[in-house]
Amino acid sequence: MKTLIREALPEDAGQIIEYTKVVGGETDNLTYGESGLPITVEQEKEFLRSIHEDKTSVFLVACKNGEILGTGNLNGLSRRMSHRAELGISVRRSYWNHGIGSMILKELINYARANEIEIINLEVRCDNLSAIHLYEKFGFKSIGISPAYFKIDGCYMDFEIMYLDLR
Repeated sequence: MKTLIREALPEDAGQIIEYTKVVGGETDNLTYGESGLPITVEQEKEFLRSIHEDKTSVFLVACKNGEILGTGNLNGLSRRMSHRAELGISVRRSYWNHGIGSMILKELINYARANEIEIINLEVRCDNLSAIHLYEKFGFKSIGISPAYFKIDGCYMDFEIMYLDLR
């Protein structure tokens, strides 16, 4: 069966929470670890409902045979920054380098273009060369380094700040 990229629905909430536990335990590139996100299924459902109603935000899932392989989201900003959105992507380790990240990123960029999002921002660990390469492949540019962005087990990690200008 083919990988399907679609908008996440409130009924996906439980599976998304479990997915965050899996991917959080597979990498230190995310803002959370193996405990996933500290939210309930009801809170995730409400989040998915609210993001669906905001035309400058979207939450996508990449699925195959009912399993979530990856997620991607744009979170629109407000007021004088309403032309911008923050991007996040995660993919199960067993699907790294299988094109899932590219598929999700392409859909997020298409969504941004269709919904008047002019600039997409992201932060990525400086040592996550695969992700940086993916973002550069889609036209993202580095605009600097944020030192000590993460602190894991007493170790600091710098992050590269990147953006894509769609104007």
